[in-house]
Amino acid sequence: MIFLTLLFMLVVILVAAEVFTNALEHLGEKLKISEGVTGSLFAAVGTALPETLVPLLALLAGTQNVQVNEEIGVGAILGAPLMLSTLSMSLLAFAVLAKRGVHGEFRPEKTGLLRDLNFFLAAFAFAALALFIPHTMTAVRATLGFSMVLIYFIYIMLTLRASKALVQDGHATEAGEPMFLCRAGLPNNMAVILIQLVLGLGLLVAGAKGFIHGVETAAPLLGITALLLSLLIIPIATELPEKVNSILWIRKHKDTLAFGNITGAMVFQGTLLPAIGIMLTPWEPRREVLAGVIITLVAAAWLRWMAGRGHLKVWHVWVNGALYLTYLVIALV
Repeated sequence: MIFLTLLFMLVVILVAAEVFTNALEHLGEKLKISEGVTGSLFAAVGTALPETLVPLLALLAGTQNVQVNEEIGVGAILGAPLMLSTLSMSLLAFAVLAKRGVHGEFRPEKTGLLRDLNFFLAAFAFAALALFIPHTMTAVRATLGFSMVLIYFIYIMLTLRASKALVQDGHATEAGEPMFLCRAGLPNNMAVILIQLVLGLGLLVAGAKGFIHGVETAAPLLGITALLLSLLIIPIATELPEKVNSILWIRKHKDTLAFGNITGAMVFQGTLLPAIGIMLTPWEPRREVLAGVIITLVAAAWLRWMAGRGHLKVWHVWVNGALYLTYLVIALV
């Protein structure tokens, strides 16, 4: 029965992703903003809500076992950027392999992609550094946490500032299909767009929460600890919205939206959530945690290097997938 529930919730997420991305494209087109803003800010933050709620609920309103709450919190905080930078990226290659081939290229708008990765690497380096700061140095930890929050707000301002020039250069958000609610006879105006957007986002959150609950129920059958559960299993469920949204966009040759959806979520989850973890959890360099942080940084740095060279090929992101498999070996063996 639990596996039928998981399958049903997966279908809900898939349908919700179609509704959400469809409305988001029309919102971006209506606001005359760039694909970078639509993908890196609107889509990334919107679909990051399910995985954002997991560590917050675990730390602030979890079980009576404080250690379990902290393990789930730390694992969910670090598992999300790990999953996005490795497995999620590699799935884009499989989505376009038949049409573009192994040596085909991804063509996201370069400046936005590099900005996302630069900010993520800078912020997540602070998160790695904080692992080695003693708990007694609360002022130092608080300073690092505040710096990471500040980094995200600077990122938002720079992303919005770049939008106008990108629109003029031909990178404006364009809706590829009519809005779903308009097919039912409703007008294509801002109110209807927002209604469909909220509907899609609500379905995404509900589907992800249902999937998480099912995973948590099934995890004891696999003999997995709370930390490994939150590092490996929960992110697979909570990152489904980003994965599905990006796959839908990459198959439509909307590479900027596809990559921005993932890298924008990486910045969001690599700044604000680790800042909370640094201040509310032990945040120690346990083997699973340290390995996850290092592999996440290596995966993001590899993507940054390849994108910076100007030719991001399909096979390049398979390296990110291989890094995820490497982490599985380290964590499970």
